[in-house]
Amino acid sequence: MVHKNTRPTVHDMRQMKARGEKIAMLYVTTSEEAAAAAQAGIHMLSIEARFFSPAMREAAGNCFVQIGLPYGPNGTLVTADDYLRAAYHFMAMGGDSFYCAAAFDIQKTLCDNHVPIVAHVGMNPNIVTWTGWRAVGKTSTEARRVWDQIKRLEEIGAFAAELECVPDRLGAFISANTPMLMLGMGAGPGADAQYLFAEDVLGCTDGHKPRHAKTYRNFAAEYARLQSERIDAFKEFAADVMSGGYPQRQHTVAMDDIEFEDFRATLGL
Repeated sequence: MVHKNTRPTVHDMRQMKARGEKIAMLYVTTSEEAAAAAQAGIHMLSIEARFFSPAMREAAGNCFVQIGLPYGPNGTLVTADDYLRAAYHFMAMGGDSFYCAAAFDIQKTLCDNHVPIVAHVGMNPNIVTWTGWRAVGKTSTEARRVWDQIKRLEEIGAFAAELECVPDRLGAFISANTPMLMLGMGAGPGADAQYLFAEDVLGCTDGHKPRHAKTYRNFAAEYARLQSERIDAFKEFAADVMSGGYPQRQHTVAMDDIEFEDFRATLGL
């Protein structure tokens, strides 16, 4: 079990930025992924609140963990007090920082209570209806809007922000001109962190893959092979049941003849 005092702190992550060190970051959903990330030397993990648990925290080892607080139509948090209560709950469980894409006033309440928050700028899937599924900041007007959001988050006291799908030049400029950590997802090599989903790194799914995603393994093919093996095993089991091939003697519990006869006698048989 990793002692909490050996894990990186907000101060440590800021020092990594100050030294110009690159930060590797993954979104994970299982303890197995968290443990693999820790053993692989990943610096930072993003874990949604619905997946986070003490077991997940232990599996994450010395990774700095960002907890994603529920947000939007399917979220359970509405008021600033709701968010603060949730943050304290997951802080006690071992969360190191908290993703919060809510309004500035809610984010400020968390910051005022010394909760390290990670905001979101650029293309934000939570409010994509306003921008569409596209890169944000390719025009000077949009780039200025992103910059103004960054400055507002600085004033509020945000620790970091996900910087998603912005031009690489803009990502590099912002990262070099803000004390906040810029967690880049499709924001170019100049971002402080490079952030990908484990499912994209592992090739877990078929279909659309974001431009910024890079796949290092083909788990989808392995999952398909395992599913085929699963189906075949189930078919063989069903055939065994129908033919009498299962269960066999080694699968059953024996009973002495005399004990069985004594049992029948108690029934008057």
